Amino acid sequence: MGKPKYIETPEKMYELFEAYKASRKPREIQKATVKGVVSEFHMPPLTMEGFDIFVMNYEGIESKGVDQYFINKDGAYSAYLGICSRIKREIRNDQIEGGMVGQYNPSITQRLNNLTEKTDVTTGGDKLNQPVTVRIVNGDTN
Repeated sequence: MGKPKYIETPEKMYELFEAYKASRKPREIQKATVKGVVSEFHMPPLTMEGFDIFVMNYEGIESKGVDQYFINKDGAYSAYLGICSRIKREIRNDQIEGGMVGQYNPSITQRLNNLTEKTDVTTGGDKLNQPVTVRIVNGDTN
C-alpha cells in the first residue's frame, strides 16, 4: 500500500485551487509618468508556483507541494489527471488573457506559455555545398 495522499481527492485539489484564486489580493504597482508617479492596482497572475506555495502553506495540509500530482509520479495520481489538466488550462488562460489585455507583461506571458513566434532562418539542417557570396550593388551605377 502506498503512502497516503496529502490531498485526499481530486475534488479537494480543485477546492484548494479555488481557495488559491480567492486568496490573491490586488497589488500596488507604481509607474513613473510625465505627470509623476501613478499607482495602479493589479491582480497577480495565476501561476503553478503560486498554487504550489499556497498548498504548502495551507493550514491542515502537510504537503510538500502539488508537483507529484501533476506529473503523476509512478502512476499513483491517475485519478487527479483530469483536475490537474483543468487547473493547468485555467492558469494558462489567465496568463494569456492577462498578457493580451496588458494586465501582465506580454513578453513574459509569451515565454511562460511557449507562445513566442519562431522562424527558422537557417538552412533547416542542410549543409551548404558552396560558399555564400554577397554582391553589393550600387543603385547609381549600371
